[in-house]
Amino acid sequence: MGPVVNEPHRRAPRPRTYNARRRQEAAEESRMRVLATSRELFLAGGYGRTTIAAIARAAGVSNESVYKGFGGKPGLVRAIYEQSLLGAGGPPAEERSDRAQATITDPRELMEQFGRLISEVSPIGAPVYLLIREAAASGDPDMAALLRDVDDGRYRRMLHNARHVLGRGFLREGLTENEVADVMFMSTSAELYETLVLKRGWSAERYGRFMARTLAANLLPDPIL
Repeated sequence: MGPVVNEPHRRAPRPRTYNARRRQEAAEESRMRVLATSRELFLAGGYGRTTIAAIARAAGVSNESVYKGFGGKPGLVRAIYEQSLLGAGGPPAEERSDRAQATITDPRELMEQFGRLISEVSPIGAPVYLLIREAAASGDPDMAALLRDVDDGRYRRMLHNARHVLGRGFLREGLTENEVADVMFMSTSAELYETLVLKRGWSAERYGRFMARTLAANLLPDPIL
């Protein structure tokens, strides 16, 4: 029997590094691409005529991934609308609104900030709201339910704002929180944006200044002359 020859020690193969962060980033990039593509196609072609297959193809993803991520067309529209409420960038618009309500000491300056936020969010959110309204009017039950949810959510937000601003002591004496919320609800409506900007051609900036004056005229005490 010949001598035993020891084989060179073989290192166990290192496990492949699993880059969870990169995977999450890629998933978020894909999600944002699907949302951007969906928004473009829905607003161009309407809710009924736009298909998941067309969205997936344009976004470079599979149909299954769209269904898995959003649950179909109603979920996509809801996600697009909720995304629009964040504003045009930076901290979410609601967060900036809350900060302004907590820190601004001049009531008219606060109304101006509300107007600026309205002019920022409305061009993004109003077209999606109008898409939902049109689909609901066509008889789509999912869009009718979404329209109710969107309106209810926006009113709850305006009631939150009303309570906060009333608590600061900024507003005209005798106003109730529901009266204040109603004025704010009207001022953030897609229908008003549709009338003045989409139909009459106002700029978003002019619209925001008008809404700031409207809020001030209806909510703040009359200036002392």
